[in-house]
Amino acid sequence: MDKLLLWVSLLITLTGAFAQTDLSGQVFVFPRESSRDHVSLITHLDEPLENFTLCLRAYSDLSRPYSLFSYSTKDKDNELLIFKGRTGVYHLYIGQTEARFNVLEDFPVPVHICASWESASGIAQLWVNGKPAVKKGLKKGYSVGASPKIILGQEQDSYGGGFSKKQSFVGEIGDLYMWDSILSREEIHSTYNGVPTTPSILNWENLNYEINGYVIIKPMDWK
Repeated sequence: MDKLLLWVSLLITLTGAFAQTDLSGQVFVFPRESSRDHVSLITHLDEPLENFTLCLRAYSDLSRPYSLFSYSTKDKDNELLIFKGRTGVYHLYIGQTEARFNVLEDFPVPVHICASWESASGIAQLWVNGKPAVKKGLKKGYSVGASPKIILGQEQDSYGGGFSKKQSFVGEIGDLYMWDSILSREEIHSTYNGVPTTPSILNWENLNYEINGYVIIKPMDWK
């Protein structure tokens, strides 16, 4: 089974093929610093977002800044971006406007991250390993644009491109889920403990994606 998974991973990596897969218990491994290696997440998001919650797990020993989740539209590159500036400092961008979150964090250790934002109040919140950071406010009344390009491993400076090697992610990403609603504290904790409520936009257990460059699917050893 492991050999089969390896061959499938290599085939996808070499061809950039589209896949729809249950990735439970697995991760995307980004093994090197690069200006091209990335994963495109495919979703049919045809309407603007007025609320969302996004959760993922990541493991990296990078000390420089890097992108964790890049969502761009034809009009705005940083339409929705989760970016790590350094240990304990995360940045959430909505419509190219930034909110900064400071958290207590060891290095290097695996992290579970959830970010949420609601248009009606403009309130954004970040949860790291099940603990909430101080709430911030940005882009009240705004709607996150539809028909996005969603990229893991790189930060987009243009629609689906404009990558920089110095902002690339090196490490492992898994358990990525996205909803068009605000999860409750209990739902965040349930997701952190590995039992997410049914997601509406992106689902790690039924993920549509395309691998480009040197990215490998491997078992998650660190959850």
